[in-house]
Amino acid sequence: MTTPTPVRIDFVSDVVCPWCAVGLLSLEQAIARLGDGVAVEISFQPFELNPRLAAEGEDIGEHLARKYGSTPQQLEHNREAIRARGAELGFAFNARERIWNTFDAHRLLHWAGLQDAMSERALKHALLRAYFTDGENVSSHDVLLRVAITSGLDGTRAAAVLASDEYADAVREREALYAQRGIRSVPAVIINDRYLVSGGQPSEVFEGALRSVIEGREP
Repeated sequence: MTTPTPVRIDFVSDVVCPWCAVGLLSLEQAIARLGDGVAVEISFQPFELNPRLAAEGEDIGEHLARKYGSTPQQLEHNREAIRARGAELGFAFNARERIWNTFDAHRLLHWAGLQDAMSERALKHALLRAYFTDGENVSSHDVLLRVAITSGLDGTRAAAVLASDEYADAVREREALYAQRGIRSVPAVIINDRYLVSGGQPSEVFEGALRSVIEGREP
């Protein structure tokens, strides 16, 4: 029996980034196509789109218009493009009224990653659904705790993490590390700490990059 080729992926992203949700689902689709010939380990790394966002969040239309200078027509066009990509991947992007600070969500993800990779990925997916599909406040400790529990994580321990500043320094260190490496937008998919695929690419792009790495070629 052939031993699967090990591949490590650092998935740098935020839980309020729609193209991060698209990119993750596309990447997972690509990995599934590779079959048993590869053993992929995905580690989720923190990136905050809006690190200085106030606790109460901000109206998403006003926020995007100010940040990117987009007109209402451009914003609606972008929303439709994201909804269509999500539908192709089986993910529902529904209407959202506000955008939220995500630092505590990243602290919770860091803790989940210390448990095991499956727990971290389950929590990541649950947070993306909570925000993009259900329109929930992913800075709320009540929401974060409920999502952690439904993801199979220990509720008592998750509550203790949220009630403290545990893992805050670790998250900031990771954010600084990827900023120093030149990551300015997400998703950033780093393969074997060497190759970068940027953006919510189609699954064929991720599959091609992974096959090249497995076969020892430059992606």
